[in-house]
This record gives sequence, structure tokens and C-alpha cells, in this order.
Amino acid sequence: MHQTSRKDFISLTVTETGSYTNGKQWRRQSCWRKWKQLSRLQRSLCLFALLLFSIGGLATYPSLSEHWKALSNKAFTENWEDLKQKDAFADPQRSFRHVLPEPPSEKKSSHKRGPPALQNRFQRKENGSELLSEQKQGTELKNADADGGKPVVSWRGAVIERDQDSVSNVKEKEKPLAPVEAAEQNLVENRLEAVREAFRHAWKGYKDFAWGHDELKPISKSYGEWFGLGLTLIDALDTMWIMGLKKEFEEAKIWVAKELSFNKNIDVNLFESTIRILGGLLSSYNLTGDSLFLEKAKDLGSRLMPAFNTPSKIPYSDVNIGKGTAHPPRWTSDSTVAEVTSIQLEFRELSRLTGDPQYQLAVNEVMRKVHKLGGKHEGLVPMFINTNSGLFTHQGVYTLGARADSYYEYLLKQWIQGGKKETELLEDYLQAMEGVKNNLLKKSSPLGLTFVGELSHGQFSPKMDHLVCFLPGTLALGAYNGLPADHMDLAKRLMETCYQMYVQMDTGLSPEIVHFNTHVSSVKDVDVKPADRHNLLRPETVESLFYLYRFTKDKKYQQWGWEILQNFNKYTRVPSGGYTSINNVCDRDYPSPRDKMESFFLGETLKYFYLLFSDEPGLISLDKYVFNTEAHPLPIWPNTQ
Repeated sequence: MHQTSRKDFISLTVTETGSYTNGKQWRRQSCWRKWKQLSRLQRSLCLFALLLFSIGGLATYPSLSEHWKALSNKAFTENWEDLKQKDAFADPQRSFRHVLPEPPSEKKSSHKRGPPALQNRFQRKENGSELLSEQKQGTELKNADADGGKPVVSWRGAVIERDQDSVSNVKEKEKPLAPVEAAEQNLVENRLEAVREAFRHAWKGYKDFAWGHDELKPISKSYGEWFGLGLTLIDALDTMWIMGLKKEFEEAKIWVAKELSFNKNIDVNLFESTIRILGGLLSSYNLTGDSLFLEKAKDLGSRLMPAFNTPSKIPYSDVNIGKGTAHPPRWTSDSTVAEVTSIQLEFRELSRLTGDPQYQLAVNEVMRKVHKLGGKHEGLVPMFINTNSGLFTHQGVYTLGARADSYYEYLLKQWIQGGKKETELLEDYLQAMEGVKNNLLKKSSPLGLTFVGELSHGQFSPKMDHLVCFLPGTLALGAYNGLPADHMDLAKRLMETCYQMYVQMDTGLSPEIVHFNTHVSSVKDVDVKPADRHNLLRPETVESLFYLYRFTKDKKYQQWGWEILQNFNKYTRVPSGGYTSINNVCDRDYPSPRDKMESFFLGETLKYFYLLFSDEPGLISLDKYVFNTEAHPLPIWPNTQ
């Protein structure tokens, strides 16, 4: 057989498109060849080791995953907080639109859920975008670590120290809050702290530029005098106590002890000095038990008594507390009905505390006379009363606004204060509320908002003062104390109207007076005249929101109040300290500051904000206290009274 000759060279042919290959198929063939070259024992050992490695990996996967997620979340949170801090001051604010640091946003924080954001049908898109996000308040105090006794913030801001044992005991005994409950609790505390911060800012302006004087002028960094009696300071005493601002309260108390004197040759308005100063001192005494405040109240009360020395026993409007004389205004011998019938809570309480009946007898006589007077219209009273004749004057005009408003409020509150025993007061109140329903209630167009107008000689006017927004709270308080249930229904409808008086303005703040449209063809519910566009930092709407929330627990009332507080901070807050009233709520670009912070902003508005945002019914319980018309809580008398 012929054999092919053997060649002693290797021939390699490379095509143009060919190349050296190291592809996956070649690697798989190479690895498989090596695996086949192993002995059966070696292959078994490799498979066993691979099986052990797989089982161990599966066992450790959850903890590794959680660890990685925790690290990722921590890094994201830190970066997000940095971005928020950098962005917080990106948009320079005008001097009257200083932005308050705020609690965490309900929208941005996925792990916290508060009440849903209210959709405002009338809020402009740009106005909604300007609302301050509820960012976390920047406080220096932090919650205690589980390992040590670091300072913690307790209820109302008090700082306590905890040791190792106390921390561990709390952890053993207390069950952790559910996520939703914890988020709601955080929201409440953050909003309360926002109000405390607003008060501290207002107090800073007063302390720096108006200490011991009646009112702060925050723009000019000066002060204004009305009576020269430290009006703002005394009005704010119980607010500080309720908020737990002990440092501020103590420095104000020192001023009262050392500087406050009523032995001055000055005229004071009986009504204003009673509700602000006498009411503030009596409230501070009842809350603290400090006799200093009662002694000052007795001194002032005795100096106001000459006002009742009139032929009719209807008091004069003005008293010289140094000379012991009283007189009506220079232009008339009339007093306003609201002024002479809205001093009763305070003088009655002064008699209870001192055991001296003269104060209560004087104010009770006024109520008896008004109860018997002619000239009422279904329980509605005129605005003026003559101090000589004791008769109503300027009859035929009926309103729940200025000069008459708190008459209706004090009918109900005196009845509650006295233990619901004085039936004449209750009868007058119920008759007046029926008069409101029959004569003053109308609906606006196009939305059908229920509002309270005025009656002038038989002609209805759709004019409604912001002062009338006390009425939803008063109606709700009456219903809570057993009066007809339809009072609560009306309170809710009027509360919506008062809220819309804010929402429908460009700044989100209510004007002093509005006129409602009632024609079917109207395109908007509210008109505001140029002379009525000012906002004085008034409390009435916030006051009623507090009552409605306390009785219904409907979170929307807290949300409405939160929106109003943010707008106060946007348009009335002065960077150097304090808040200012403004001239034009219809101009968000220039609301035109008035350079005045009324004492009731600290005495009433911020106090009612704080009580509104609190979820503690025992914080000034409405079963134990009744608020005077300046928001000073006075005790409901025990049944033995």
C-alpha cells in the first residue's frame, strides 16, 4: 500500500476576514475540556463546595440587603437635607416676607402622613406654590439617644435630663407608636413649635424696641402708647404660660412686680383696659396661683369703679385711674353697647376672688337694664346706649360687627361662667340667635356661602366685618353646652365663609370688611372696598377654628389655620422682630405695612393658633374655663358659687 509521505512543516492559512478568536463558544469548549480532565473525586469535591457556598449566600442575603438599604437611605436623606438647606435661601425674600422655618411637609415626606392637603378652589396656582413647605424646625435640642442621658424636649418645650436607667425603663414599658400615629404626633409638635417660634419672634421685637410700652412699631423699631401700662406685655402673660415659655414669662413677671403702677394721671378706656389688663392679670393668677397678679388686678379694678357713677348706672367709656374720675367721650354722652356689656366676666371673677361683691353688683345691674330695654329687634340690639338716660340711641341699625359683637358673646359666656343658672342671660342669647337667623343670614353667589349681614332701618346690607367671625366659635360653644344642634350646623357653614374671606384674597389674609355678592349673575362671592383692605392681625377666625376643631376633631380646621399662619409669616413678619398689620391684603407684591403690632396678636391670635394645633383637650379645658373676649381664660365657677 502506498503511504503518503510525511511533511516536516506546518501550513497556516489566514483568510482576509478571519481573525484570532477568543469568543464565548471557544471558552466554553476549553473549560468543558478541562472539567472532563478532572477525576471523578475532584469533580465531586468542587460540586460540594459550590453547593455550600450557595446555601451560605442565601442565608445571609436578607441581612445584607437590609444593611445596603439602610446605607442607601441614610446617604439619600443626608443629600436631600443638604439640598433643602441650600435651596431654602435661594429665593431672596423682601423684608416683609420673611420665611419662617416650618415643620416637615406632608407631601414630601413619604414616611409621615398628616391630614391631607386642602384643595382650595379659589387659591391661585402661583399663590399655592408660594405656601411655605412644612419643613422641620431647626432646634438645638434633640431627642435623647438610647445609650445616654442627653437632654430631651418634653411637653410644652420643657427640657429634662434622663439617665441610663430611666431611658431603659421607658423603652421596656412603652410600646412604640405605629408609623401613622408617630407621624401625626410629630406634625402636632412641629406646628406647636412653629407657633412658639412666631411668639418668640414677636416677643423679640417687643423686648428690643418697645419693652414696657403698650405696642410695638416693628418697621420703625419703636413703640406706641395708648395707656402707658405695658399693654402688650400684660396681654401676653397667659399666652407665655400656656406655651411653656418660662424664661419669657419670668422676665415679664419681674416687670409687673417692679414697674407696673396704676397710680397715674391718665385716661383709660373702661372696656379695653378691662378685657386686656384686668382680664390678663386675673387669668395669670388663676393659671399660676401667684398672688402678685391678683393684687394688681384688685388695684386696677378698684380704680375703674368710678365709671359706674352715672345717673343710669350704664358706665362711662373713659376713666382717669389716677384721679378717680370718669367721663363719656368728648363728642357724645353715649357708650357703645358692646363696651358696657363685655366687662362682666372680668368684674364678676374679681368679686369671686376677692370676696368683695361691689364689682359683680355693678356689672350685673348693667345686664339687668339692657335685658329690659325696648328698641331691640328679635333680640338684636342697637349699637349705642346713653349713659344719662340708660336708653338705646341710633336705633334701627343692627349688626354683629363693631360696637355690638361681644354683647352676644358675653350673654352665653356669663351663663356658662355662672354654672348655667342665670336664665335671663340664656333667654336673651337664644332670642338673639333667632334674630340673626331671621334677619341677618343670606347666601352669596355663585358659591352659596352663608354670611351675616347688617340691617339698617329695614334695609339689608351684605356687609360683614371680620369681627363677626367670632360667631362660629360662639355658636359651637353653645351647642357643646346643650343648646340646639342646628347652632352647630350654622357654625360650620359660617366657619367655611370666614375661611373663604382669607382664601379669596391674593395674600391669603382676610380684609377688615367684605361685601358679599348676592346677585345670581355674580362671578365672585366677595368684594372688598379700598378702605377695607387692611388686616390688623385679628384673631376671630382662628378663635372659631379652635372651637370647631376642639368640638368636632375635624382635621380640616387645623389645616385651614396652618395656611393662615403661613400667610401671616409671609406677609406680616418683620425680620428684625415682630409682626405688622398691613394695608392691602389684595396685593401680594406690596401689602403695605402699617408699622403696628396690636397687643391682641400675642394675647389672642397666637394663643388660639397654639390651642388649635394642640390635640390635648385638657389644655385649657372648655369644661373648666371660659375665654373672655381677649382670649384670657377664666374659670367656670363651681356649683357651690
